[in-house]
Amino acid sequence: MKTLELPETKLRRSIGPFQLTLYGLGSMLGSGIYGLIGQAAGLAGNTVWLAFLVAMVAALLTALSYASLGSRYPRAGGAAFVTERAFGMPLLSFVVGLSVVASGLTSIATQSQVFAVNLASVTGMAMLPIWAIAIGFLLVLTGLVLRGIREAMWVNVTCTLIEAAGLLLVIAVGIPYWGSVDLLETPGLPGNDVLIVLVFQGAVLTFFAFIGFEDILNVAEECRDPQRTIPVALVSAMVVGASIYVAVAISAISVVPWQELAEAPGPLTEVMRRAAPAIPVAVFAGITLFAVANTALVNYVTSSRMIYGMARQGLLPAALGKVQSRTQTPYLATLALLVLLLPLAFFGSIAQLASASVLMLLVVFAIVNGALVVLQGRVSEAKGKFEVPRWVPALGTIICLVLISVRLTSSDWQAPALAGTMLVGMLALYAAQTGLAARRT
Repeated sequence: MKTLELPETKLRRSIGPFQLTLYGLGSMLGSGIYGLIGQAAGLAGNTVWLAFLVAMVAALLTALSYASLGSRYPRAGGAAFVTERAFGMPLLSFVVGLSVVASGLTSIATQSQVFAVNLASVTGMAMLPIWAIAIGFLLVLTGLVLRGIREAMWVNVTCTLIEAAGLLLVIAVGIPYWGSVDLLETPGLPGNDVLIVLVFQGAVLTFFAFIGFEDILNVAEECRDPQRTIPVALVSAMVVGASIYVAVAISAISVVPWQELAEAPGPLTEVMRRAAPAIPVAVFAGITLFAVANTALVNYVTSSRMIYGMARQGLLPAALGKVQSRTQTPYLATLALLVLLLPLAFFGSIAQLASASVLMLLVVFAIVNGALVVLQGRVSEAKGKFEVPRWVPALGTIICLVLISVRLTSSDWQAPALAGTMLVGMLALYAAQTGLAARRT
């Protein structure tokens, strides 16, 4: 008797250009800008707006590489897939994929803690421990990701519009102050050489405000017409995000002197307090909650799709590549992330873990840029609908390597050491998985 094989359930293609642009924009705006602008002002002074522009140009090179790769190979787990296609090294692809997942995990865990602290302060939920609120937040997030990509994307759209509105509010209250300060004043002595150095130091820091564009590639299998949608959304998100950053920076330094902005515990909250004292601080704190939740949501969706994509490539157990027939979501990959996230919610601080994963993410960017250089030189590879000159990924690789060297030399030893430990762990996991597969065969 012949058995009837049911058709394989695939991810649902429901994401259009508008949703995908906001998906990338929400990941980039995130919660980082709320504190990052103070640190950047401490380095670059009033030229912090210029530092954001320089950082945008540097990040755009890698973003264009991702857009081109998304046009060529619109698949979930894109970074791991293109690494394997270019270099044919499963171990390297495994490390690249898990590095992206590790970055997502630390971001989600960090945001869950930030969300819990902010929610407790806004609502007065002092009777509940922070870890309990953080775990509750993770459970709600998991339920949303399991519910379906359409629901997750509409929540993302809502959160992105709210967090963008918060930044636009900062811009609006700061516009009357524009022109009141020298936009080229720096912490150092007068001189073009000093200006250039300080701007680039600020750009190295503000570069990380643009990390998030890579999230777009991992939902490629859920996009309508991904070959066109991905490049349009990715570039649009970068340009809109940079425009908001520059305008926020100008407003911030116009309202609050850069020396005080650098020392403020909540830089943008301080801007609002001085420029618009009639607006309650709780309003801006509420907007911050949406920004934090959005960052966590985007990273959760991205990480689950990376695990799904790696499973489909044979880099992780095949079960993690299963899709639930009703919701059309990678449910086992999503639940696996929850198992890893729950212990992280108990940690008081995972700042060093986050720094280590950002360092590994820079390595991923360098490898992905290099992969595009290799694939563009391969005659047998079909071109996509969005192609970039070969010097774009080549220069993107160089910039990422420079940033890696800056991170290694300027930061303390803990983050690089932890990154090395994570790498050793990934290699051990790959060896164990390969050995288990060999014994089964």
